[in-house]
Amino acid sequence: MTVSLSSVVKAYDVRGVVPDQLDAGAVRALGAAFAEVVVLPEVRAGAAARAVVGHDMRPSSPELSAAFADGLASRGVDVVLVGLCSTDGLYFASGSLDVPGAMFTASHNPARYNGIKLCRAGARPVGQETGLAAVRDLAQSWLDAGAVPSGAGQPGAVTEQDLLAEYAAHLRSLVDLTGARPLKVVVDAGNGMAGHTVPAVLGAAAGLPALPLDVQPLYFELDGTFPNHEANPLEPANLRDLQAAVPRAGADLGLAFDGDADRCFVVDENGDPVSPSAVTALVARREIAKERAAGREARVIHNLITSRAVPEIVAEDGGVPVRTRVGHSFIKQRMAEEGAVFGGEHSAHYYFREFWSADTGMLAAMHVLAALAEGELPLSRLAAEYERYVASGEINSTVDDAAAVTERVLAAEQDLAAAEGRELVVDRLDGLTVTWPGDDRRPMWWFNLRASNTEPLLRLNAEGADGATMTAVRDRVLAVVRGGAR
Repeated sequence: MTVSLSSVVKAYDVRGVVPDQLDAGAVRALGAAFAEVVVLPEVRAGAAARAVVGHDMRPSSPELSAAFADGLASRGVDVVLVGLCSTDGLYFASGSLDVPGAMFTASHNPARYNGIKLCRAGARPVGQETGLAAVRDLAQSWLDAGAVPSGAGQPGAVTEQDLLAEYAAHLRSLVDLTGARPLKVVVDAGNGMAGHTVPAVLGAAAGLPALPLDVQPLYFELDGTFPNHEANPLEPANLRDLQAAVPRAGADLGLAFDGDADRCFVVDENGDPVSPSAVTALVARREIAKERAAGREARVIHNLITSRAVPEIVAEDGGVPVRTRVGHSFIKQRMAEEGAVFGGEHSAHYYFREFWSADTGMLAAMHVLAALAEGELPLSRLAAEYERYVASGEINSTVDDAAAVTERVLAAEQDLAAAEGRELVVDRLDGLTVTWPGDDRRPMWWFNLRASNTEPLLRLNAEGADGATMTAVRDRVLAVVRGGAR
């Protein structure tokens, strides 16, 4: 049976069940198509065609990444295999070598899944509108025909190169932790790639000097079957082990990474989560200070469902906040357009201009460590500076007609506002965002409703000046949404 790539090629990456939806034959075709669509057209005159391929610890990753490399090589592309790496490690390889790249991972998905994150040279993203759809269609045409045709000329060479030490050294060059006060940190790698990268970056495993950090490892064994918990710290259940371990160890903080270690979540000394919005504001403050000290304007990207505190703090610190849609391709595009120094998302993706505008949870973690070590306050007190409002978190509802339900919510809110003599701010940058700026009688609140691109879901995020305000808005909107739920 021929694999249908339309079911696995998503908006920003490739992801599916192995081998039912994704097998070595399909991946080899995708590798050859990636060469034709992305790699070869970017080759400068007289230069060799090159690409880099890395993979995570999933059982299927070595076979699939080798098949993809074979597809690349069949079109005359020289392939550098960097082996086990995190997704931001692959971005480092693409950026430092200035070549396109492919990372084999399904991030936080269960073990039976795998996938591919693709980028152009310099870690520039490849999404549906920037080449991924063309890669899918070309590969599908070959699969339907029964074979990938031979490429012209000699096949490319496939070599191996370990870049872990260089990756670690680069991150350390961006955030200096050598003179920091000693900290104890518990790190939950979730049996994912942080078990490979944390010892190199925060420890001495890559041959770098020891830092004043006492790293307490939790689930560092690389195991793509995820025997302890899912490698998705966005789900509260997957943070519980870390939350218990931090106060038990008397640690200053805890860090949790997802399966491919490109996202990082933080808990304070009490085991309480620090919101990704607070981390975004904390890192933004540090990057703005550095830019302004160099005499440069500091622009910071944030998506529209990060806390309202983020643009407030950016502006207060002399930076320029830039609001964008949810999704890494939009963030990276705006990073490039705006020349932004930093960008952050509610999902704990953090983007740095100094890291080819790509996302790296490890670098964000190092900024948190540095900010904590430079002062005497515990993390709970430090984070409180950035936690100005109360957020609902993302709440999903299954609906038959997301557009119709969204319009019912807007009508209900406008009717209520008119009855109370208020005027709401409405925008549709990404779904529907409704804001009440607040006045002397009624506190500020906002909510966003976004339809899923792949499922019959409406996603609600709400925030208020206080818990009672947020709860009232959340429950009012959900009552309308779920009144039309199936």
